Amino acid sequence: MRELVEIGPGKIVARGWRLSEVALVPTRRTRDIDDVSTEWQLDAYRFEIPAVGHPSDATMSPTSVIEMGRLGGLGVLNGEGLWCRYVDPNSLLKELADTPVETAIERLQEIYAEPVKPELIAERIAELRAGGITTAIRFSPQHTAELAPLAVEAGVDLLVIQGTIVSAEHVSSGGDVLNLKQFIADLDVPVVVGGATNYKTAMHLMRTGAAGVIVGVGSDDWSTTDTVLGIDVPMASAIVEAAAARRDYLDETGGRYVHLIADGEMTNSGAIAKAIACGADSVMLGSILADAAESPAAGAWWHSAASHPKLPRGRFRPGDSGDVEVPDLEAILYGPSNSSDGSQNLFGGLRRAMAKTGYTTVKEFQKASLVTA
Repeated sequence: MRELVEIGPGKIVARGWRLSEVALVPTRRTRDIDDVSTEWQLDAYRFEIPAVGHPSDATMSPTSVIEMGRLGGLGVLNGEGLWCRYVDPNSLLKELADTPVETAIERLQEIYAEPVKPELIAERIAELRAGGITTAIRFSPQHTAELAPLAVEAGVDLLVIQGTIVSAEHVSSGGDVLNLKQFIADLDVPVVVGGATNYKTAMHLMRTGAAGVIVGVGSDDWSTTDTVLGIDVPMASAIVEAAAARRDYLDETGGRYVHLIADGEMTNSGAIAKAIACGADSVMLGSILADAAESPAAGAWWHSAASHPKLPRGRFRPGDSGDVEVPDLEAILYGPSNSSDGSQNLFGGLRRAMAKTGYTTVKEFQKASLVTA
């Protein structure tokens, strides 16, 4: 039962918890780190680490998606991003890396005004498939019906339908809307959909037949969803609610398991460990991957919603200066780390957290105890 707080006469709010407000509790046993496995499986696809690359053009190019897959994670290309709008956006990405913060949002809006080119979607998927990895592409709910069939025809393995907030029941008086349950049932590929922020939304998205549900709104230091829309859901509470929905859905369906991917507050390896202990199967990594040498925008970071033509949401983080030592993607995921803040060797940190608290698999680690001050 969520703690309820009265903030004034007639208005009661639920108390939410961020990942930074909870901590892991060790058990009576520890494990040898060599006995710990971080493998997870989504539908028929197995991954070495529970990591999904957030589909931002700042971090996920065809090259970095392939590298993410080679290293055992799942990279997701943005099917409405620059790589599906321009034949070669590298010069634009280099320009953005050097763009002053004061003019960055306006420049993003100009660059993203170029329409998505359907033929590029097929070309990018072919490029990813040639890399020998599990291929995944993201579309917004508004354009899924139009663009997703092109990706399926091109042979994509996983489809990601992602927006800031996604519901299974979008009501509109303006005409046809995407019926997720019917759409997913008609597809031949597994679908990951989100973000969900509470029990009810997660349950409804699971009932669409999705193989995975994204939990959270991608909040980080660069998100302005709170200041623009007033929406901000603490991740620990959001994951726990979605995990409760998954448990009830498992009973409801007689054993159908839906994977939860936590998207938000993933700033270090400790946050990843706590997200999984709350019930996530995997985490979505965004700005923390922008520091990788393979990231196409040279350290710059922005959310997809930052380029919205009418209501941008997100601050722009400029690229790295030339004298900064930049780790590669492998160092960020597996180390060795030259930093003690948990921003590198993310999954070495996860494995050690699992070993220190006595768990050997991700599924077991979801049962870990948590405490708050």
